[in-house]
Amino acid sequence: MKHGAIDYSTPVGDEVAYTTCYMCACRCGIKVTLRDGELRYIEGNRDHPVNRGVLCGKGSAGIMNVLSPARLRKPLRRTGPRGSGEFEEIEWDEALAIATRRLDHIRRTDPDRLAIYTGRDQSQALTGYFAQMFGTMNFAAHGGFCTVNMAAAGLYTVGGAFWEFGEPDWEHARLFLMIGVAEDHDSNPIKLGLGQLKARGAKVVAINPVRTGYAAIADEFVGITPGTDGLLVMAIAHALLEAGKIDTEFLVRHTNAHYLVVDAPGTGENGLFARDGEGRPLAWDRGTGAPADAESVGIDPALLGSYELPDGRRARPAFALLAERILSTGHAPEAVAERCGVPAETIRRLAAEIAHVAFDTPVVLQQPWTDTAGRRHETMVGRPVAIHAMRGVSAHSNGFQTCRAIHLLQMLLGAIDTPGSWRYKSPYPKPIAPGPAPGGRERRADGALTLPPLGFPHGPEDLLVDAEGEALRLDRAFSWDAPIALHGLMHMAIAEAHAQDRRPIDTLFLYMANSAWNSAMNPGETTRMLTDVDKAGDYRIPFVIYSDAYFSETVNFADLVLPDTTYLERYDCISLLDRPIGSAHGPADAIRIPVIKPDRDVRAFQDVLIDLAGRLGLPNFVDGEGAPLYASYADYMVRHQRRPGVGPLAGFRGEDGTAAGRGAPNPDQLERYIANGSFWRHPLPPEQLYFKHSNRAYLEGAVAMGLIERADKITLELYSETLQKFRLAAEGHGAAQPPERLRAHVARHMDPLPFWYPPIEETRVDAGRYPLHAITQRPMAMYHSWGSQNAWLRQIHSENRLYIARATAAGLGIADEDWVRVESRNGTLTCRARLMDGLNPGTVWTWNAIGKRSGAWTLDRNAPEADTGFLLNHLISEYLPADRDGRRASNSDPVTGQAAWYDLTVRVERCAPGTVGETSPHPDPLSPPFEPAHPPILRFGAKRKARAS
Repeated sequence: MKHGAIDYSTPVGDEVAYTTCYMCACRCGIKVTLRDGELRYIEGNRDHPVNRGVLCGKGSAGIMNVLSPARLRKPLRRTGPRGSGEFEEIEWDEALAIATRRLDHIRRTDPDRLAIYTGRDQSQALTGYFAQMFGTMNFAAHGGFCTVNMAAAGLYTVGGAFWEFGEPDWEHARLFLMIGVAEDHDSNPIKLGLGQLKARGAKVVAINPVRTGYAAIADEFVGITPGTDGLLVMAIAHALLEAGKIDTEFLVRHTNAHYLVVDAPGTGENGLFARDGEGRPLAWDRGTGAPADAESVGIDPALLGSYELPDGRRARPAFALLAERILSTGHAPEAVAERCGVPAETIRRLAAEIAHVAFDTPVVLQQPWTDTAGRRHETMVGRPVAIHAMRGVSAHSNGFQTCRAIHLLQMLLGAIDTPGSWRYKSPYPKPIAPGPAPGGRERRADGALTLPPLGFPHGPEDLLVDAEGEALRLDRAFSWDAPIALHGLMHMAIAEAHAQDRRPIDTLFLYMANSAWNSAMNPGETTRMLTDVDKAGDYRIPFVIYSDAYFSETVNFADLVLPDTTYLERYDCISLLDRPIGSAHGPADAIRIPVIKPDRDVRAFQDVLIDLAGRLGLPNFVDGEGAPLYASYADYMVRHQRRPGVGPLAGFRGEDGTAAGRGAPNPDQLERYIANGSFWRHPLPPEQLYFKHSNRAYLEGAVAMGLIERADKITLELYSETLQKFRLAAEGHGAAQPPERLRAHVARHMDPLPFWYPPIEETRVDAGRYPLHAITQRPMAMYHSWGSQNAWLRQIHSENRLYIARATAAGLGIADEDWVRVESRNGTLTCRARLMDGLNPGTVWTWNAIGKRSGAWTLDRNAPEADTGFLLNHLISEYLPADRDGRRASNSDPVTGQAAWYDLTVRVERCAPGTVGETSPHPDPLSPPFEPAHPPILRFGAKRKARAS
């Protein structure tokens, strides 16, 4: 072989294993090659339905996460003050005994004094179930810090949502709109999809303040002002309605646009649907000139007008109310252009292009199907306009209603689960709302909550509030502060626990949530609260248990550290009960398997949680004699049943492994998954691929598989009666009403029709002093804070800059690489600037999670991540400015509690040359509680000792 040449015929290793990547939330299938039990190479699994062999730089670099010197080695017990890094290593038996004693006391006295908050994990079905069986309502997940208002808006409007619960029809779309999408979640499928669109000549439009990531290859970039996406969408809808370019047949067949809404201001029925004696919604039948069952076949329902019902009440179709709002002059493109930063002519041209593609170039598939009313359709006709939205929309305090506005636009076009449009990912669609109310009010005799702690409020009666209407939960989720907080408010947990103004907690149990750094709204405030003591000298948050695989910034602020494995060292489950890998083509799920054995004394968090459940004797985790039911998470994945025949894994069920979705546990289930590449999928037949919300064959099949309970039509909710119920309560109707201080707040934001309002923080600050919007985006090579301890990925991103539009920078006298001072209402930071094109002129931005606290992740104390990297989080606050009464509301979406970290506004000034040499704030360095061992990362052929934990 010539010098420098590569012999591709030489085997890379002697063993291959197939598992699921965890370098982001994409859940790609990977093929891992080993030699002598040591990792050699990671590539994509070409048979996997998510990525079909494609793998990004993060996935390929997974080896370096598994070899990271930041990996925790052994359980730790704090011996010095919190934050000091003074720990002692202890054995697992002692660590679990400490946790068990504390949790057992809490469960016997007041279960709600345990608060469990999980970060970007994919085992929420297990962690939430543990909380329910423990009996605590104080459980929340990462979504409240991420994109929960987007999910909630979709689930309460169309029975699905963007990203995990829906996807564009890459095969047939002719116009693709990305709204608030950077290069982040679902990256490989989006890259594959964009490749398909570009190859077919479809047009891609990126609506985003910043032209990076996917927007860089878009055919058109619309540089919108942050937080105005909903206003732009409603202006587009205005232009469509003005031109009569809407799909009225779709609206009548699939939505509640024709439902009659009672028009009786001041009464407790105002804004609710008019119903017949059996509770069925009514429509006005133009053929008979009388009300009729809105879902009956053969009527000619009115969409406009006002009608008198037989009992003398007046009512209007929901669409009439919507049209009146959208067609108001305030939503005309000319009226919103300046606020959105998008010229009126651009808005009108976009609307015209959308209308042309949707109505002049429909996709017609020669595929018969039958709807839930029994009508047979010989073809599937679709509007080939597909929309995808992400965190750029959701991380604002108006994100819920903005996402509803986007779904409204899809409904007006008839572009919901039709050929060429946005489509449901299995196991969606689900009924609106898709599950039981949140648990917390009632416990069973065995101490477990009767309902899961995270649920779906159907009205004010489902809120978790006391007699005065104040929140029962620590984070104020499912209260009048955040009624539809589907994932809870993880970002408020530490602040509310520190406040101790209601029911104090005893123990905060965190998993995979770097809550002292980039999973905090403000790291400085968070670490202050974690170390703050009361008058007696005791910590205001008495005890913190933290589980992570790495020495993150949060480890030093825990009292007990339970070291987790890396993703290649454990079993894991990507379940239909949680966030599966299903697609529009059918349900699917996957597992992770231990490809290598840990070389440290660590245990998978899921195994630890099941061990704790057994030690605590939690219901459904022990048998009648009190003995643990499950030996491990792998055992739980196979044998646990959430309801008869339905468990964590949907594939290869039944004693012979032939059942799909619903079936008895199969003792060989994991082996079947492993033999199939560690995934399972169930392709839907062609007649079930579209119109799933009213496709009889699909809905009946979904019931048979255990995905939903009934095969009823899922009517899309252009108008949300659920939201109107909350508004009526705020107006003084019903038994459950908000406190006086929140009445106007609830009445404004719980609007049954989508509307736009300015981001709340913007309205509370001096726009003259803080004129610039400040946002973050995730870089392609990083995911949350995981990547900076990866030796390969650090070579791509080890520091970040504050990006400023060239013209804006010129006006401020700022040049490339100047040090700048950035100020918000919450504080200041210093960093270096970088000038760019393709940026909204009123916006500055940076990459998220590059900046690290010195010494964390076992990085050198002078690593660029700490010296020239920074976090914008230092300028954000958990709370809005205090109101006249001194109360501070959460800096969140008022409907869902979603963290509003993109509402930040700042001022930027150039620092005098030579006065700054590193970013600030620059907290004191952290010291790892162990001596970092740097593995021979270039000597993959060297055999390392591996020992089981």
